Formats: sequence, structure tokens, C-alpha cells
Amino acid sequence: MAIKVGVIGAGGMAQYHIAGARRAGAEVVAVADLNAEAAAKAAEEHGIATSYGSVEELLASDVDAVTIIVPNKFHAPLAIQALQAGKHVFCEKPPAMTAAEVEEMIKVRDAAGKQLMFNFNNRARPESLQMKQLIDEGTVGTINSAQAKWIRRTGIPGFGGWFTNKALSGGGPVIDLLHMLDLSMHFMGYPKASYVTAQTFYDFITNKGFKGPWGIPDREDGVTDVEAAAHGFITFETGQVVSFQMSWAEMVKREEVSVVFQGTKAGGKVERLFGKDGFDDTAIDTCELYVQENGESVDKTIEAEECEDMGRIDSAANFVRAIEGSAPPLNSAEEALTLMKIIEAIYASAESGKPVAIS
Repeated sequence: MAIKVGVIGAGGMAQYHIAGARRAGAEVVAVADLNAEAAAKAAEEHGIATSYGSVEELLASDVDAVTIIVPNKFHAPLAIQALQAGKHVFCEKPPAMTAAEVEEMIKVRDAAGKQLMFNFNNRARPESLQMKQLIDEGTVGTINSAQAKWIRRTGIPGFGGWFTNKALSGGGPVIDLLHMLDLSMHFMGYPKASYVTAQTFYDFITNKGFKGPWGIPDREDGVTDVEAAAHGFITFETGQVVSFQMSWAEMVKREEVSVVFQGTKAGGKVERLFGKDGFDDTAIDTCELYVQENGESVDKTIEAEECEDMGRIDSAANFVRAIEGSAPPLNSAEEALTLMKIIEAIYASAESGKPVAIS
């Protein structure tokens, strides 16, 4: 019998969650949103039989699992509510607003005996999967260092909406564009961090000339109090290190989404460059391995199938397959907790001007 999935949140990302669940053979049976009209519209657009104007109605139904696509502030409360109702949970990133919230989510997950996963979709990109396979096979050796980057020149997702309101989002690009930091640590085996040094920058965050071509409409009465960019350095207990750069608005040439790493046997790069900020159809993907052979420097191109959705559909499909036991989960809540501890340390270091230790 097919797994029954319900969608919480009728926003634009729902299309990928729905497509992914269906790709894995699940039945998407309902959409719930506090805006009942939006829920009904999304259900009609995607051929889903039922819509609800409350989460409680959805959780009282016979769905086996839910996907959560709402502003960041509500990730943890809704995930906990769904787990307590006996549902498996797939939640959009970031995992929560704080590491303490993730810890609570893990406790409830364990008590419920259900699956809890997050949409770290860049792990599901074809080039990322191929690179991870090479790493797992020992081709790269130990990754000593990596550089994680998601930068934009004009990428602020609206002004005064929930994206730019720290009370609702938890932060700006550090929270929103955490994917490459996650991917770099995924490649490295998700080591435990010991210290974080970081700085945030607020230049351009209220400049309408730096708005991106997506997001939500501006709200003149709204709040814009998050960073525009962040740079920093993470030292892990293993001796491995990661430097990172994340920005919505920064004086760079073009949008770049990349992880570059240096291993004891080989280096490598997974990169997506956008010709115009935010448009996948202008993107160029690169996946390369750097080795020494017979005293010569050799750069090897890793061919991967095109994937304009950046792994979003396959990430959601993996959630269903993990529930079924037909595929290992691409991420874990324990990794999410590690990531949230680092994100908290990034902001703490930026505020204090000093390195921050992570326990």
C-alpha cells in the first residue's frame, strides 16, 4: 500500500515536495494551510483530493507522513506536533531557529519512533551524489579543508517579509543559503565542530537595487533586520577546516553555489554558476576531481545528468524511500543539530568579535 503524504504549507516549494513524493510512489492526499483558499488552490493545481484550513485537520487524517513548507519560526513546532500525532516528518531547511529546538525535535522523534528528515536538497543533486560516492570509495582520501560558498550579487528575497524578519526567519543568508556549508560537511563526514570565527555584514540589506527576482512581495510596514552577507571559518575536532561565504547582496560577479575541497589523495569541486541571479535555465554545473598521476596534474571532469531543480525532487523522494526502507536517508536530525550549533556560533562570533567554542 502506498504511503500517504500530506503537505503543510501551500507555498512555491510545495511543487517539489509533491513531485518527489510521487516519484517515490507515495500518494499525496492533502494540502493544509492557514490560508484555506491557498490550500484549496494548491490542491487543485496539483490534482490533490483534499485541502484543509488547519494543520490539526490534516494530522487527524490517515496520512502516514507530512512535509513542512512554512516560515522558519514554525518548523520546529509543526514538526513536533506532527511527530506527536504519529506522522513521519520531512521539513524544509533550516531545521529550526535554534539548536535547542532541534534537540527537542530529536527527543520527540525518538519517542514517536518516526522518521525526521530535512530538505538539504543539494545532497541529492546528481553531481553531489557522484562526488560522495567517489569520496566513500576512498578516491579522495581524507578531506583536510573545504571552501563552501553560496553568494549572490542581487539576491535579497523581498523587503519586510518573513525572510528579512529575524524573529520569523532566524537570520538572513546564513540561514537561507546554508546548503553549501551542509554539503561541505557531508563530504567531510560531518565532523564535530570545535571553534567558529565569523563576521556578518549589513551593507545593502535595505537597498532595493539588490532585490532578487524571487521571494515574496515587499512589505512597507515590515521588518528588515538580518545580515546581507557572512564570512567565516570553522575548525573541527578532527583537524579539518571549512571556510564559508554566504550572501544575498555582495559585490561579486555572479551567483555562485559551490564546494571546493582538498583531500589527501585528490581535490574536487561541485559548482553551479548562474548567468543571471536566480534562474536555473542560465546555470552552468561543474563537477571535477583534481589528482596527480605519474607526476602530472590531471583534472577529471565528472559527467552528471542535468538537474534544474537542484535535487529538490529527489530529496523529497528519498524521504519516502527512507520511510519504506528501500533507500538510506540522505540526512539525519543529528547532522541537522550539528549544523544548527554552527549557525548559532556564526552569529555569536559575529556579535562578539571573537571565536566561539562549540560544545
